[in-house]
Amino acid sequence: MGLPVSEIKYVQSLRIKKFRQRYHQFIVEGDKSVAELLHSDWQVMQCYHTDAFVPKGNAVQFIRVNEKEMERLSHHQSPQNALAVVSMQAGIEKIPDSGIQLYLDGIRDPGNLGTILRIADWYGIKNVWCSEDSVDVYNPKSIDASMGSFIRVKLHVHEGRDFLHQCSLPSYAAVMDGENIHQMKLPEDAVILVGNEGKGIRPELMTAAQYSVSIPRFGEAESLNAGVAAALLLDNFFRGL
Repeated sequence: MGLPVSEIKYVQSLRIKKFRQRYHQFIVEGDKSVAELLHSDWQVMQCYHTDAFVPKGNAVQFIRVNEKEMERLSHHQSPQNALAVVSMQAGIEKIPDSGIQLYLDGIRDPGNLGTILRIADWYGIKNVWCSEDSVDVYNPKSIDASMGSFIRVKLHVHEGRDFLHQCSLPSYAAVMDGENIHQMKLPEDAVILVGNEGKGIRPELMTAAQYSVSIPRFGEAESLNAGVAAALLLDNFFRGL
């Protein structure tokens, strides 16, 4: 019979933030990400798959579809063989008092956010914090860019100044004209602040941060991508651990 049109439209609606928030569900695409998801503690409501994908793990429903149906479900021009509809998790927000923490101020590009989650996962960071105006972590492009890291790294929304006031860790704001991070003695426990791709860290958050740090520039590039900057900063902090 094929998939009902109403079901296809429902999955398509989850590309839009207001519908994700209304139904508390989002979509995950890609064979590797879906396979990993099916063996996690996330609740998978439906797993749509073609014959080329063998579903194993936990899901409420496994639904076989043909390639044309997958094209309609997917937000990609050339979809892979698996797509999952997943229930959002309610994270337990506890302000950290140890370790290296990341706070993202106004990150608006979903690809950057997903990449930062993947970088955090590489360094073993389990929680990332962000301002309310940061892009939605459940945006399909954020989920895609995280390459499955959203499964292990939780993103928590928390107002920046309040976060820094409640957190006992020293805070390091990444700016263009701060102290050279290569020449600093960095602690094992700290909060690293990464700002908006174009505007940087907002002034009221800068005044609450204890230190300003910069990645030294040797060429003529005007700035660094937020994901690249986060990776370089984390590498410097973790280098001595």
